[in-house]
Amino acid sequence: MTKIKFEPTTNNVGCYVFTDLKSLNKTQLGEIKESLNKFGVLFFKNQNLNPSEYIKFSSFFGTPAKYPMLKPHKDYKDIYVIERKKTDLGKSFGEGPHTDSSYLNSPPRYTFLQAINVPEVGKGNTMFYNQFLAYEALPKDMKDKIRDLRGVFSSQGKIAQTRVLREAEHGTSGIKEIKSKHKLVQSIDGRKTIYSSPGHIVGIIDFHSNQDELINFLSAHQTKKKFSYSFAWSKGDIAVWSNRCMLHAATAFNGDRKMFRITIQ
Repeated sequence: MTKIKFEPTTNNVGCYVFTDLKSLNKTQLGEIKESLNKFGVLFFKNQNLNPSEYIKFSSFFGTPAKYPMLKPHKDYKDIYVIERKKTDLGKSFGEGPHTDSSYLNSPPRYTFLQAINVPEVGKGNTMFYNQFLAYEALPKDMKDKIRDLRGVFSSQGKIAQTRVLREAEHGTSGIKEIKSKHKLVQSIDGRKTIYSSPGHIVGIIDFHSNQDELINFLSAHQTKKKFSYSFAWSKGDIAVWSNRCMLHAATAFNGDRKMFRITIQ
């Protein structure tokens, strides 16, 4: 049995995994899941899975979730096409730190992103921000302050402006705003993490001091460089992350890029 090689990023924000995703066995899959819970995001280089193989891999982690803002791929209902065209003006889809669909009552646990077509290496990177590390670095008084607080998350938060082009092309109709409430501190395998999506959070329940001040503090803290890693895509790469402990953000660039996204409940 071929042993999987795991190589954490230099600051332990995420972990590279070297294996062939087409030939995983049960033991290897368990190792990958354990590593995902530990690091929050995994990077698989040079996989080149076809859509059916990609869907099969994601299904090992749970049930596919629907994305309420866009229609799925015309041939694969579990895949959503995230695309940037060189003729596009304005921000890229998902540009700005966030966690996927935090405005839903049951946000997707995991997100899978596969590079179908990418610009040259170094353009169109995705930034990741580890919220295990961000929580651990909070002062004790701030940990105490946010321990029992719940945030209000909206589909019309800051990140909404980056969906405009894609919604015009293949968005769903009739959805004006979706809101939900979630605890700002959550845990995975006993490790605490900040759960606050800067792109979606619009308020804090039963917090009578300056809400904007606290939201701005958390957003700035969550996205500090020491908690971040910039992943450079190549065609065929796959990234998998937990939305409960990882923020991510598209970076600004001009060019053509097509990604296949799957979210898992």
